[in-house]
Amino acid sequence: HLPFAVIGSTEELKIGNKMMKARQYPWGTVQVENEAHCDFVKLREMLIRVNMEDLREQTHTRHYELYRRCKLEEMGFKDTDPDSKPFSLQETYEAKRNEFLGELQKKEEAMRQMFVQRVKEKEAELKEAEKELHEKFDRLKKLHQDEKKKLEDKKKSLDDEVNAFKQRKTATELLQSQAQQSGGSQTLKRDKEKK
Repeated sequence: HLPFAVIGSTEELKIGNKMMKARQYPWGTVQVENEAHCDFVKLREMLIRVNMEDLREQTHTRHYELYRRCKLEEMGFKDTDPDSKPFSLQETYEAKRNEFLGELQKKEEAMRQMFVQRVKEKEAELKEAEKELHEKFDRLKKLHQDEKKKLEDKKKSLDDEVNAFKQRKTATELLQSQAQQSGGSQTLKRDKEKK
């Protein structure tokens, strides 16, 4: 096999009445598609028609497999254990799955504990608030009872004063009526004496 002499170009030049991919040099023009000028057509035919299956197989077995292995190693899966003994992907998968489930259970337990702790804290806050409300209610009830007792005592003293006033008024009216009667009889006597 001889090496290929390949020239590439993205420029299109007008050669004759056709536009062709070509490269312009000081000594002349080289046409990319002309087999007399370069081996691009032979290389393309060899790669696409003759060696396409080999190229596809190499891409799959070498490049894709290397990419897949690197990605799996990033995720923690390896083809060999630390003792360089090969083991199955199923075992690795099961080990990773068990590890993940263990971490998941730990996180769930931590979340459950945190939830229980928050519930206990909230219950303690509510009990404290309830206790404060009961204390406030008892305080207000006692204050109300004291105020009621004061008002009842005041009412009783006012009632006593009213009764005493009525008794004095009655006694005064009685004295006045007696005085008027005795004063009236004296005036009658005086009137009679004057006549």
